[in-house]
Amino acid sequence: MQRAVHEHITDAIKAPDLIRLTPNTVLARFETLKVYAALGAVRALLDRGTIRPGQTVVDSSSGIYALALAMACQRYGLRCHIVASTTVDATMRVQLEILGATVDQMPPSQDLRLDQERRVRRVRELVARDPDMHWMRQYHDAVHYAGYREFADLVAAALPGRDLTVVGAVGTGSSTGGLVVPLRERGLAVRLVGIQPFGSVTFGSERFQDPEAIIAGIGSAIPFGNVRHHLYDTVHWIGFGHALAGAVGLLRGHAVFAGLSTGAAHLAALWEAARHPDRTHLVIGPDTGHRYAERAFARHREAPDPRGLKPHQITSQDDLAPPWSVMEWRGRALPVPS
Repeated sequence: MQRAVHEHITDAIKAPDLIRLTPNTVLARFETLKVYAALGAVRALLDRGTIRPGQTVVDSSSGIYALALAMACQRYGLRCHIVASTTVDATMRVQLEILGATVDQMPPSQDLRLDQERRVRRVRELVARDPDMHWMRQYHDAVHYAGYREFADLVAAALPGRDLTVVGAVGTGSSTGGLVVPLRERGLAVRLVGIQPFGSVTFGSERFQDPEAIIAGIGSAIPFGNVRHHLYDTVHWIGFGHALAGAVGLLRGHAVFAGLSTGAAHLAALWEAARHPDRTHLVIGPDTGHRYAERAFARHREAPDPRGLKPHQITSQDDLAPPWSVMEWRGRALPVPS
């Protein structure tokens, strides 16, 4: 089979590998999911004249968006400044610096809300100091939906003929929303299952704390404008230990080394697929497991068999309970008050 010669690394890595896990479950395994978001946003902003080559763009990130944005900036001749979460490790930081990005990293903190608030405050300071600096606003600017239409085209071509359920971490909202919106516009019957950690405000679990939560990027301590709550049919809240079980199970059963958000989505998809065997379940795997190797995968002997785990099924957020709860969201426009 003839292989394409790509003009840039972002073209080579943006599309996922599609791997069948069970007869009705497929994994979209990415090296860096946010390449779609960063490329789509940068191209759209350049086309509109909102930004120009040589200009500096800035944003806050817990990891994979930072790398994707730095690669997009390297490709299109932009300067890049990243306000990085405390969870960004040395391997990620050195890649960003070699790509030409400048990095502000937040001090160590066990409080992810404080980490996010510090990052946003720092971005505001930078933009106020230099009005020519463009804030990408990955959490709020809908331009980040644009790049995922290409992913939707790939999914529609690869998985035709059956009703589809997409299972993925909510995070900023753009990856799951950006995939599902164009698929539904095609008239396809697509359900969207969102994954949240305990402690996230996005779907109302902020009263909980998961002291081991290091699942960067799947929830939020501050409201995200890019999350369109009405797109989601079902929400799963999954704690660290169960996300680890899903990730270890994926590696043990399918030889796929993926991050903790993929593990959480895999766990939820196992349960969803057993209840809906007539539907194809597409699991979104945003990144590899390398940044979790020491803090999570080294504890693989502690991880229970994911096939023996079940969620607490609830009808109200008042009944939310760790380590795993699930609720039919049914496309509500806004979070239900807890």
